[in-house]
Amino acid sequence: MGSKNKLKRFRENETFSNVIQPVRDKVLSEGFPLKGKWGTDFFKNSNPVVLELGCGKGEYAVSLARKYPDKNFIGVDIKGARFWRGARTALEENLGNVAFLRTQIELIDLFFESNEVSEIWITFPDPQIKYKRTKHRLTNTDFLSRYQKILKKDGVIHLKTDSEFMHGYTLGLLHGLGHEICYAHHDVYRNEYSPEEVTGIQTFYEKQYLEQQKPITYIKFRL
Repeated sequence: MGSKNKLKRFRENETFSNVIQPVRDKVLSEGFPLKGKWGTDFFKNSNPVVLELGCGKGEYAVSLARKYPDKNFIGVDIKGARFWRGARTALEENLGNVAFLRTQIELIDLFFESNEVSEIWITFPDPQIKYKRTKHRLTNTDFLSRYQKILKKDGVIHLKTDSEFMHGYTLGLLHGLGHEICYAHHDVYRNEYSPEEVTGIQTFYEKQYLEQQKPITYIKFRL
């Protein structure tokens, strides 16, 4: 994507009512005004809040918002030029139950109160295979503890990935920490019992992976 295109998208994001772009330093020093108040102050309802972390173009958040009008969805990503597409689609379709938050995921517990989030989707994250990059792996122990802070007691996390490494790493970690694994499969499109929300929604990259006959893995778990 050219720099002109990126700038145009950044400018458009600033006009979108469903995009929140907080200033990092201000959040660190003053806190975030919507923390604990997403339902009452932003969505104006008491419906469950669901996050898509590393949402990219926001395809999953938007598709889930269409499918579940009685839930609120928030796509989280630091790359605003990517989620511009999802934000624009949501506005065009008058989907009032989806928003986009531009921030780094390692700060996630600064934006949500404890017990505020019902579900988290992590869709096709970078597996960060090199050892030096493990601190950026979205299912490492540090991230899991941050998710645990904001999730409701019975809240669930969904991990959908094309990376066998990420799937195996996460399963091993969850087993080792004694967390509850509700469902896991190494190839969801070859399993008739896979949840419809897992196989019924496909991102742009996922379609490419499927064309390359790469298996798509999935884990649903509770902390």
